[in-house]
Amino acid sequence: MRTSIIPILIFLAMFQVKAIAQVTSYNFDPNKVNKTLAAKMDSLYQEDQKYRLELSKLEKQGTPKKQLDSLRKIVSAKDSTNLILVRQLIDKHGWLGAQDIGFQGTQALFLVIQHADLKTQKKYYPLIRKAEKEGNILSSNVAILEDRIAVREGKNQPYGSQGIYDSVNKKNLVYPVKDLKNLDSLRKSRGLPPMKEYKKNWDVDEYLADLKYAETALKKLKQANK
Repeated sequence: MRTSIIPILIFLAMFQVKAIAQVTSYNFDPNKVNKTLAAKMDSLYQEDQKYRLELSKLEKQGTPKKQLDSLRKIVSAKDSTNLILVRQLIDKHGWLGAQDIGFQGTQALFLVIQHADLKTQKKYYPLIRKAEKEGNILSSNVAILEDRIAVREGKNQPYGSQGIYDSVNKKNLVYPVKDLKNLDSLRKSRGLPPMKEYKKNWDVDEYLADLKYAETALKKLKQANK
């Protein structure tokens, strides 16, 4: 059983990112960015995304499980290597914002933590919340991390960003959410787009019909993260 994050479009500007969340933009002087660290984090970002994009492509093509599992092992190994570097950076410097390592650099920090184990996510979550208050990470990113932590603990997620692939019916499902009625309002408050924009073919009735499967998957996910 695989946990996945439902794809989200992140709009990039050279020096500013606008959204509709609490933290909606980064204003910084690119000349003051640590270019050495920024370059290192840019490479890390590319590494993080390269194999995941390839894996997603192969999954959609119906690639044999053996080949997919082999690629998943590569992704897992890359995640472990990237996490070592990110831990060293954060433990030494604290959370590095766009003014330190550029937008893509701070995005790379987030992605590595997002792809880390639950213990690591919970360890750095207070620091990430502090970074949000200081304007050094987008609120939408924090919301996605909060969802990831919630489902790994077997809890309903606040913002509906985490999903599970139903291999029997061959479709992506959303893990149970806390407040279905107010889901889009909650998402808007953290800079996330409406569910219909976020997940292709989102339908409330279909979500409810698949809820039993999603709830069972949530329990299994909790057991896997103990």
